[in-house]
Amino acid sequence: MTGEFYDRMASLYHLIFEDWDRSIERQAGQLTNIIRQRWPAAQTILDVSCGIGTQAIGLARKGFTVTASDLSVGAVARARDEAKKRSVECAFSVCDMQAAFMHHRRQFDVVISADNSITHLLTDDDLLVALRQMYECIRPGGGCLLTVRDYGKEERGTGLVKPCGVREEGDRRYVIFQVWDFVGEVYDLALYFVEDDRTSALLISHVMRTKYRAAGTDHLLNLMRQAGFMAVERLDGCFYQPVLVGGREA
Repeated sequence: MTGEFYDRMASLYHLIFEDWDRSIERQAGQLTNIIRQRWPAAQTILDVSCGIGTQAIGLARKGFTVTASDLSVGAVARARDEAKKRSVECAFSVCDMQAAFMHHRRQFDVVISADNSITHLLTDDDLLVALRQMYECIRPGGGCLLTVRDYGKEERGTGLVKPCGVREEGDRRYVIFQVWDFVGEVYDLALYFVEDDRTSALLISHVMRTKYRAAGTDHLLNLMRQAGFMAVERLDGCFYQPVLVGGREA
């Protein structure tokens, strides 16, 4: 379900952002500040949930050597195209984060997973598999950086509408919103792109569906410890989402 969600969303993903190019640059600057503070000698980065390249492209522009993977074939294809358009060198491949080390088979200074991607994993067992794979991908003395939604601030229920905004692209207008339906700690998410050609009475609607687990940051930090990470902590105010960091002993 997750791979299909991002495959279908790949061509529209940039519309989630008010200005995708500006977001690429802003996020790269923020992530670089965190990385330089925590791991000042870091040069190589592995992004295990790269999507269409939002973080990977920006970090490569900042001078890092970036390797990036994602379980979505469509997202990776677009990420390659977007990097090429911007003359950015970045090695992209298709891989589920739960098989990150088995796929990449080498270690990096920093491993990242941004945009709440890790909470697509719905059980502790699956989260631990992914976190342990990330840990194996990190060289001694390196670290891991995750960005996640702060579910402690989110209401629970069904039919919860989350507006994402209105975007203009060419002669098209897109109204974008999410609808959440909780069952326990897991919720179904439907993402709607309503496309208006601004001339006719007809609309084109695109909808993609996936699931997330509303895992709290304290719980995720505890799982990071179980996976072997040291000095784990939550950072606030330095990125658009809470940032969870942990290191591998030197």
